[in-house]
This record gives sequence, C-alpha cells and structure tokens, in this order.
Amino acid sequence: MSSALRRVTRSGRRGVYNVVGCKEGGTSKDKCDAEEENPLPKHRSKGKRKVHVEYEQTADEDAEKKPKWEPISWDQHLENIRQMRSSRDAPVDQMGAEKCCDQSAAPQVMRYQVLLSLMLSSQTKDQVTSAAMCKLREHGLTVNKILETDDDTLGTLIYPVGFWKNKVKFIKQTTKILHEKYGGDIPDNVADLVKLPGVGPKMAHLVMDIAWKNVSGIGVDTHVHRISNRLKWVKKETKTPEETRVALEDWMPRELWSEINWLLVGFGQQMCLPVSPQCSECLNKAICPGAKRKGK
Repeated sequence: MSSALRRVTRSGRRGVYNVVGCKEGGTSKDKCDAEEENPLPKHRSKGKRKVHVEYEQTADEDAEKKPKWEPISWDQHLENIRQMRSSRDAPVDQMGAEKCCDQSAAPQVMRYQVLLSLMLSSQTKDQVTSAAMCKLREHGLTVNKILETDDDTLGTLIYPVGFWKNKVKFIKQTTKILHEKYGGDIPDNVADLVKLPGVGPKMAHLVMDIAWKNVSGIGVDTHVHRISNRLKWVKKETKTPEETRVALEDWMPRELWSEINWLLVGFGQQMCLPVSPQCSECLNKAICPGAKRKGK
C-alpha cells in the first residue's frame, strides 16, 4: 500500500478524505495534505446520494415561520373602544365627511362633495366643516358651479375653516383638474388622488373608502395617530400620521381598516382627548400603556 493511502487510513477516524489523484508512488506529501483538507470528492461516484441538510431554509421560509408582531391586548382594546363608541354620538358620527355630502345627488356629484368635505376638514373641527359644507351646498356644490364662483365668494362660504385662504386656492385648482382631466368626476385610485392640490394620503384613503367603497388603506388623522401611540399599537413611536398608517397596516387585519378611522376619531373626540384624557372612565384604563393612573 502506498504511503498516501496509508496516510488516509491512519487519518480515517477523523473523516473520509479525498485521495483522488494520489497514485501509488507518484504523489507528493504536500499534494496529499492539500487533498486531505478538502473532504468533499471532486466527482461523486455512481450510487452515492447527495445529503440534504434539513435545517437549511430559504429567507422566505424563515420569514413565514417568524411570528408576526402584534400589540399586546390590542383585540381587547378594540372591543372596549367599540363598546364605548356604541352610541355613535361623537361629532364625527353626526358631521363627518359621509354626513356632509348630499346622499340624494348623482354619484359623481356626491363623490366630489366627499372630496371637498375632506379637504375642508383638515385641521378644522367637524362642526366648522359641517357649517361650511351646508353653505356650499346651498350655493351649489358641483364642479361647474364652483368653477363659476370667484375666490372671494368661495372664501366667504368656507370661512372660518382652518387655513381657508389656502383651501380656496386648492379647491379651485383641484376642481379645474377634475373638470379637464376626469370629466367632472374624481380619481378612483390613491396615486392620482394625492396628486390633486391640497389632498394628502389620509384624505385619499378616506375618499376611496367613502366615495368609491374601496378600502385602500387606513385613514390616519391626529386622533388615530395619538391613540395608536398611547395604546402602543405601533412597534415603535411614530412621529407623523403617515408613519402611523404604515405601522398599523403592517399588522392590523385588513377587514378592520375601514372601521378604525371613525372608531378612533370619535373615541379621541369624547374620551381619549389630546389634553387631559378621561382615563378614569375608560374601559381600557387597566390595560392601556398610556393610561394616567392615580398615584403615578
């Protein structure tokens, strides 16, 4: 037996080594040592099976098995809020965008009114938005009528909504685009809605839900943003409503997306106030991470 083969035999207890090419009497010690360092054969002989390593996983398989993050007690939070909101007597329930439009109007006109109502509602209380919408409807709230209305008259009709001067400009610009590009209707997708002057993601998702009956995302305003952070419904604290929307949609079941806006907006208007929230009366006081408890 050659020295190379004897060397492998002596080392056999440490594993099977590749000695292909180590011919008797014709292979140097250095080459055989190099072959020993690589235990896998260059050529698999017939009949040998490739060993499948069961613990190896693809990135997709690993992601599927990784538990999805969810807030602690979020389902109990939600049920308690539903109970507290069961009377539906918050301002948003009586004067929200869905209530401000003319339900008997032609579908195209109704959709336009929903869009304008949401544009007016930005940084404005529901009571003020509702009053402005009433005046606009009495004046005539259609694309053609608004195009015929001068800026001063439009400003008088919507005053005192927040940033009313800017909103006059946005309404006129948006209405012109709708007339020229969409035949007097509104876009039926978020991408085109947010291109309209004065329309942001929150408005776009609410328009899709209310006007088109198509849930494209969660409408997150200041109430939803504040309450989501107090309840720790976001994995880490978010700074803007848009960050909150993305964080909520990452874990919240899609069938809840439509409900969550009006539910939390009304809850924020009546109970979970921006300043001095009514924690002592809240059903979530024992399980809310942000609850203000006596003695703390």
